[in-house]
Amino acid sequence: MKTSRGFTLVELMIAVAVVGVLAAIALPSYREYIANARRADGRAGILSLAQAMERWYTERGTYAGATVGSTGIHSNKSSQGYYTLSITVQDATTFTIRAAPAGAQTGDACGSFTYTQAGTRGVTGGTRGAAECW
Repeated sequence: MKTSRGFTLVELMIAVAVVGVLAAIALPSYREYIANARRADGRAGILSLAQAMERWYTERGTYAGATVGSTGIHSNKSSQGYYTLSITVQDATTFTIRAAPAGAQTGDACGSFTYTQAGTRGVTGGTRGAAECW
């Protein structure tokens, strides 16, 4: 009696189809997981800049004059570099800061994060709302 070894073409095609279905389900979930992890970098960066702005205000009695970048009060990049930080509005008593997606995070569904001196959190330029993103 002869024993055959290996797989038939039908078995191989079923295996390929199963792998394809699993990849079609898993890949978008994985990408969303990665984007969400990168959003945490942006949120942490914007809150760190807000803390630096509050220190500036405590020392000088005004938010005016604070800058970001190599000579400013805070870096203009988030810790992992997925967001660019900026001060968009600033006067003696108010500020609004922004974390815009950069690099691999460009085109994220949440867009840019915003934060004010009053603790108001928002998003701009994305398809999702602040409640989903923050």
